[in-house]
Order: sequence, then C-alpha cells, then structure tokens
Amino acid sequence: MTVKIVDAPEARRYEARVDGGSEVAGFSEYIRTEELIAFVHTEVASAYEGRGIGSALVRSSLDEARAAGLRVLATCPFYAGWIDRHPEYADLLYQNRSKVSD
Repeated sequence: MTVKIVDAPEARRYEARVDGGSEVAGFSEYIRTEELIAFVHTEVASAYEGRGIGSALVRSSLDEARAAGLRVLATCPFYAGWIDRHPEYADLLYQNRSKVSD
C-alpha cells in the first residue's frame, strides 16, 4: 500500500490518499499563521484504520512544518501522543514563553 500525503490549503488540511486513488483515506485539519501551525483534528476512514495512515499524516505534515520553519501546536490528541512517542519532533512544539514570574 502506497500512501500519498498532500496539503489541501483551501480545505485547511492534509489529506492521505492510498495507491494513487482519489478517495481521501484520512485527513488532519489545521490552522496556520506565518509562524505557527496548529493541528486540531485528525480522522482516518474506518476502512483504513490500523494501516499507518494517521502516522503518515503526522510525519509528513511535521516534516513540512520543519522545512517551512513553523512552530507546531498539537491540540489534536493524536498529534500530541504521536510526538510524545517520537521525541525527535518535540523541538517543533510551540512553547509559551510569556510566563509570569512571582
């Protein structure tokens, strides 16, 4: 099975397509600014669950975020959990640096 991930900016999401087909097997919705991309929801069609579609979406979108110099806000639980299991991507996470001192 070949998974192709494409950015669909008009829909504000990354889409996964399998074996050259036109059907969307899964997607990751995002909100993007000039400096930050927030991943808010990921969904994989039930026919494709357990086949690595979600992981392919996360890896590809995070690689693109890194290449574009974007920080990442992982509000989607799937993204947050995936990054926890792949610490080589933790450096992309947005850190709120405006902490108040006592």
